Amino acid sequence: MTTELGLPETIQACLFDLDGVVTRTAVVHAAAWKEMFDAFLREREGPGFRPFDPVADYDEYVDGRPRADGVRTFLESRGIRLPEGGPGDPPDAETVHGLGNRKNDLLLEKIRTDGVEAYDGTLRYLRAVRARGLRTAIVSSSANCRDVLRAIDAEPLFDVRVDGVVAAERGLPGKPRPDTFLAAARDLGVPAGRAAVYEDALAGMDAGRAGGFGYVVGVDRVGQTDALYAHGADRVVKDLDELMGEEK
Repeated sequence: MTTELGLPETIQACLFDLDGVVTRTAVVHAAAWKEMFDAFLREREGPGFRPFDPVADYDEYVDGRPRADGVRTFLESRGIRLPEGGPGDPPDAETVHGLGNRKNDLLLEKIRTDGVEAYDGTLRYLRAVRARGLRTAIVSSSANCRDVLRAIDAEPLFDVRVDGVVAAERGLPGKPRPDTFLAAARDLGVPAGRAAVYEDALAGMDAGRAGGFGYVVGVDRVGQTDALYAHGADRVVKDLDELMGEEK
């Protein structure tokens, strides 16, 4: 019974974002983005630069987006344009991909130092979803998705993975476009209208709305309930286990 999961009865599959929904890595991403952008802006603009805001700027410009899109979107908000470069650019290259790779190096160092922590409420919810026979997918812009899932022993909880690596292989645009979520639903053999999306990012809400998914759940970890609803959430919770036992 999907009603026991806080879902409409028509839902047959659940599509989960990774950072901020399954794992506590959103705050680590925000810290890595801030360290990278602040160093870049300080060098470019001097000591009077305006720092990257790890809440407002992160939510608006980078959260949920593919890495290069996040770099490009934030820099555009500051009136800065850089050469695109390519995915293989070294992290000291002053290109969109170079800055993205610099951020990823910082992120991986923080993960190596501090480890990865899962949200227990999400893991309980995932197990309940699978116990009721619904299919599951992880949908993330991260190229590190598989390693993170393995670090928390959660890879077996998902039937399908559409992450940054898969998206690059298939040429799928990232969030706020719905293409990665739609690909996950297709891989599960479920129409979008019978799939639920779980996201903490505003870009993810936009993707859920644009893709015509049957239900979109916003996960509010940072006090942005109103914004999640404004971007298309059908329901917003602070933790996914709040949904268990609810009737729709």
